[in-house]
Amino acid sequence: MADLTFTLDGATPELAGDVFVAPTAALIGAVRIGPGASIWFGAVLRADQNRIEIGAGTNIQDNAVLHADPADYPGYPVLLGEDVTVGHGAVLHGCSVGSGALIGSGAIVLDGASIGAGALVAAGALVPAGREIEPGVLAVGSPAKVVRELTEQERAGLVRPPQLYRALAERYLRQGKAAAR
Repeated sequence: MADLTFTLDGATPELAGDVFVAPTAALIGAVRIGPGASIWFGAVLRADQNRIEIGAGTNIQDNAVLHADPADYPGYPVLLGEDVTVGHGAVLHGCSVGSGALIGSGAIVLDGASIGAGALVAAGALVPAGREIEPGVLAVGSPAKVVRELTEQERAGLVRPPQLYRALAERYLRQGKAAAR
């Protein structure tokens, strides 16, 4: 099983003790991952120019790419709160995502963009550089536009993916399909 964890310029990924990292996920440089988080197959967390911080319980799904900007241009790290869901194939570049938010599959969030806590960025949406998406809203399209506030049922539904992915990570670990790093 390949270890795709890389120390770069003295910066080594830091993981809480119960983080699940799939064997084909790559963690590079100044990455910090909180307790109960999971990083799935083919995901790339590339902190070779600035830091990436992943909050507790957050799940980064298959083939998602997180990349931080150089510290001097334009200078944005990637900062994710707790219990964030980053869908399959999403790209997050130099941005921040508040706790409990969901970034849909194939969505792109660019430099300096800020996604509020409990917001839902729809699958395939493009959040342009510098755009702020307020907490608790639905943003769709390219460029992403806020179309409405989430319903109570939708807000409650955002809690489920982190729970499901934590249970799935524990299942993989129990069966020896991957190792916690």
